[in-house]
Amino acid sequence: MKRNIVIATVAAMALVGGGTATALAVSGDDESSAAAKKSSVQLKDNDRDDRDDRDDRDDRADDRADDRNDDRDDAAENTAEVKAAKVTAADAIKAALAGTSGTAVSAELDDEDNGGLVWDVDVLKGDTWHSVQVDPGTGKVLGSHTEKDDDGDAKRVAATLKGASVNAEDAAKAAAGKGAVTSVDLDDDGTAKAWEVETSGAKGAESDWKVDLGSGKVTADKSDAAGDSEDDSDDNDSDD
Repeated sequence: MKRNIVIATVAAMALVGGGTATALAVSGDDESSAAAKKSSVQLKDNDRDDRDDRDDRDDRADDRADDRNDDRDDAAENTAEVKAAKVTAADAIKAALAGTSGTAVSAELDDEDNGGLVWDVDVLKGDTWHSVQVDPGTGKVLGSHTEKDDDGDAKRVAATLKGASVNAEDAAKAAAGKGAVTSVDLDDDGTAKAWEVETSGAKGAESDWKVDLGSGKVTADKSDAAGDSEDDSDDNDSDD
């Protein structure tokens, strides 16, 4: 249930000036974080500059080639991000909670549009969400901003975590044996009662896992695998 939040102008100005700001923010899909300007980890743009863009064709071989190129690009990007991040997901969550009290609900290694890499950790306290940016190179908190809960997410989180003994940091540590953890998120939409964790392998291959809220047991996320198979099947359907 990762929440996309846009930093308010006052927060952005304060962060550029070198301070840590907290300000009321609004929901949005295009997150532009001033905190990334302060990140010690800056990544080069590995996009292909549309080299693989082609005119629309019905040739399936070309479509499969494009998919393979996209997969290679994604794997290369994942490898670069994991290699650059010296701070683990568990440590990023710990750092975020050290300065912002509450319950960590998600953490994601995020590359911003300006090339900066940050850990974006969502912390819930009462009915207020805190989005905390942590430097993946140093573990320092770069900044934070807040948003009031207006859509009932806080209640769902509380209900899902009621009686849970495994928190987000625990889940990240539990799944670390499966690869480099790149995101931790609470599954509060279904009945899984688990943390959803994504890892990246040595060659950038992504894997999805469930970490049980009670036992901490790590299992493969078969629901995502099934969903991917259905998507692939849909993509291969021919247009009549």
